[in-house]
Amino acid sequence: MARSSLDDLQEALGYRFRNPELLLEALTHTSFVRESIGAVRDNEQFEFLGDSVLNFLVSVRLADAYPDGPEGKLSRARAGLVSAAHFAEVAKQLDLGSYLRLGRGEEKTDGRSKPALLANSLEALVAALFRDGGLEAARAFVERFVLPPNLGEDAGELFPMDFKSALQERLQAGHMAPAEYRVTTETGPEHEKLFTVEVNAGQVGTAQGTGRSKKAAEQRAAELLLEQLNGKARDSG
Repeated sequence: MARSSLDDLQEALGYRFRNPELLLEALTHTSFVRESIGAVRDNEQFEFLGDSVLNFLVSVRLADAYPDGPEGKLSRARAGLVSAAHFAEVAKQLDLGSYLRLGRGEEKTDGRSKPALLANSLEALVAALFRDGGLEAARAFVERFVLPPNLGEDAGELFPMDFKSALQERLQAGHMAPAEYRVTTETGPEHEKLFTVEVNAGQVGTAQGTGRSKKAAEQRAAELLLEQLNGKARDSG
């Protein structure tokens, strides 16, 4: 059941809407509209607008914080900050799911906890802030909730090492065949999958890594195999 009052949410946001209807629209899922009588707008157009606003604001802040940052690394950092997974986590911190207006079908299937639905609603919320208070209202939200607090300080955390590329370069330097990756197990419910990936580099060795996505599991597997290689190098030295 959605909360009837939006006062708590506005307090959490640190922003009071001049036009509360914009906030209500941002929280209205299309399933609710299909079951409603009268003119009710869903949040899909706000999702579209919010996605663009978020990409713009995050891009500007990254460029300002890391003026010498390579384009490729800045793009990867932005991809993480505007990812559906990150947006869903921010939405959970705000308890956004409890304020959503959902249809009966979504209520029955635990729609308030679905990461994709939460991420979309966060995008819509940013669009509502933009419509109500302009770019500054949206910027304040992004600074407070989307960006890491140490932006501009710890580049290593924002630009994590690409272990797959590092392993590939290591193998190429030794004139060895490229590593091969395969998913060995896939467990958990659809919205909380856990993947285990094995990396095989022939005579060099194998390693297994686990993560919430295939890419994360591959990176972890590559990291562990690199650690094995570094350990062998130290022992032989």
